[in-house]
Amino acid sequence: MTDPEMAEIGEAAALGHAGDMAAARQRFTELWDRLDDPFHRCALAHYAADVQASPAEELRWDLRALAAADEVRDRTAVAAFYPSLHLNLADVHRRLGDVEHATHHLAWAGATVDTLPDDGYGRMIRGGIARCAARMTNPEGS
Repeated sequence: MTDPEMAEIGEAAALGHAGDMAAARQRFTELWDRLDDPFHRCALAHYAADVQASPAEELRWDLRALAAADEVRDRTAVAAFYPSLHLNLADVHRRLGDVEHATHHLAWAGATVDTLPDDGYGRMIRGGIARCAARMTNPEGS
């Protein structure tokens, strides 16, 4: 990887994938305090949300990711991030019992899904949107 900041973010994410959530959280926090570029902050916060110990902390990082994406000047650089960012927000709001915000973010995820390629990633996010919508209409099944 030629982007050293993304490499560091990837290393922190790898800690989480390996099961060391506490180390991943610590590394993400250190990187957040050091990095100031909105693009890198968006990616960092998006990954950091996945290793949080509580839905409330996950929500905090998901909101940071969305705010950072909104600060990126080159909209094309982050256009394909929005479906996933809004999906994550919809899902965490759903799990926290905030149906109004969950519905809002699920609608945004659906409205931005056309920015996704027709590949494995795009299918994964589209499937996540469908699963989140199903969980919202049938909470007992989640």
